[in-house]
Amino acid sequence: MTERLKSLKRPLCFMVGRDPTGWKPTAFRTHTLAEISTNGADLVGEAVIIAGHAEAVRGRGGVCFLMLRDGTGYLQAFLKKDGMDEETFLAVQSLSRESTVQITGEVAQKRPPKVPEGSPAPPPEYEVVASSAQIMSAAQTPLPLGVTDKVHVELDTRLDNRHLDLRRNHINAMFQLRSKVLAYGREHLLKEGFQEMNSPKIIASASEGGTNLFPMTYFETPAFLSQSPQLYKQLAILGGLERVFEIGPAFRAEEHDTYRHLNEFISFDIEMAWADDEDVMGVQERMIHHIWSSVAEKDGNLIDIINEWREVQEPPLNPISVDIPSIPFPRVSYDKAIEIIQSKGGEITWGDDISASDADLIAEEHAGFHFIPRWPMEMKPFYIYHDETEKGTTGEQLSRGFDLNYGRDEMTSGGQREHRVDVLELNLIDMGLDPTDFTFYTDGFRFGAPPHAGWGLGVARLLMVLTGAGNVREVVLFPRDRSRVTP
Repeated sequence: MTERLKSLKRPLCFMVGRDPTGWKPTAFRTHTLAEISTNGADLVGEAVIIAGHAEAVRGRGGVCFLMLRDGTGYLQAFLKKDGMDEETFLAVQSLSRESTVQITGEVAQKRPPKVPEGSPAPPPEYEVVASSAQIMSAAQTPLPLGVTDKVHVELDTRLDNRHLDLRRNHINAMFQLRSKVLAYGREHLLKEGFQEMNSPKIIASASEGGTNLFPMTYFETPAFLSQSPQLYKQLAILGGLERVFEIGPAFRAEEHDTYRHLNEFISFDIEMAWADDEDVMGVQERMIHHIWSSVAEKDGNLIDIINEWREVQEPPLNPISVDIPSIPFPRVSYDKAIEIIQSKGGEITWGDDISASDADLIAEEHAGFHFIPRWPMEMKPFYIYHDETEKGTTGEQLSRGFDLNYGRDEMTSGGQREHRVDVLELNLIDMGLDPTDFTFYTDGFRFGAPPHAGWGLGVARLLMVLTGAGNVREVVLFPRDRSRVTP
């Protein structure tokens, strides 16, 4: 068990990780469960209304102990047959797990447990002594997925029942972390002068080139789901916004069906005027550093919850930790990457893509975040800039495109963009695309285009690193892949 877990005064399950500060009363409750469990000393004797899921029901005869769970924590309600409506008491006493219940009563301090002589008394705990109860919704039995059970459940079963899967502490913590990552990333980009934008997701032509498009009919017009906000980010830059970002969905009709690929995903995307590839790599590494620093400072409780679950697996999984990466991240040029792979026995030649097994060889020297810049031009999209004087070891043209990897896994694709309209149109032709299909885009470059650069960074892949998830579907609420379109 980690030292942080050992140091906790209460069991980790006492809280589910969400801070209830600032939550206002609603029509169904005056207090959250965490408010009462943490501030109980100030609430003893006060009339309250609480609500939550029935995690456990025990007791027989004239008393009943109901353990409730809401989005903030856990709390026990104490019910006595002679202290409330008998019919309601019996209904609660026989309640199925995960049913939703509203309890009205008074806050009381629980009877302290007996401890060995000479041992310190545990901190006081609190409960609600019920005067009435209302079953809001009774859960059917059996549950298709255990919420508190430690039985292993296959990922597909969990995704089919995501509404129950989310009630598990460590899964809930993962998605709280996802929200934090989005907030911290947005916070940093705003701090660096970026403005948030939204691009259309119904488009008339490929934004990345190639054939990985989901076709659709937009009224009478053939259209596609957007692969990327790329072209629209650039148009915003050409319009003088200078620094823009978007957090939004992208759609790729790719055949990949691996642990790190989805056909719909959310990404951070930025575009920056008067910048080259090195400038925007700097933005990215500073943003990631800020996210990791913020999580380490503010969200250790969520990491603890995930680690508590990892610890009780059979066999136990290694605990995760938020190791703040040093900046700048290493730069391993494409030429150097090929050299490293070949020196370690990898079968690769210049101009080949770097496979996952090849990336494993690079990760032996660069296990964390590292950039791979200066890819061959023929391997990058038409809108990537190239300096005609920059050639690879074989004399082939290099681009100002880069990837960001964490270990073996690609996190980012980005680069400096081509701002010369004549070169843009030649690049389109070279890649088998018709420039007339892109006039909405290229026309923007005919009226003075600043050099600019940008990138796209998948949110789910960041979460995989932070949470130790072995599959990208773990950190996406309702993932879409080749075989899954519901729920």
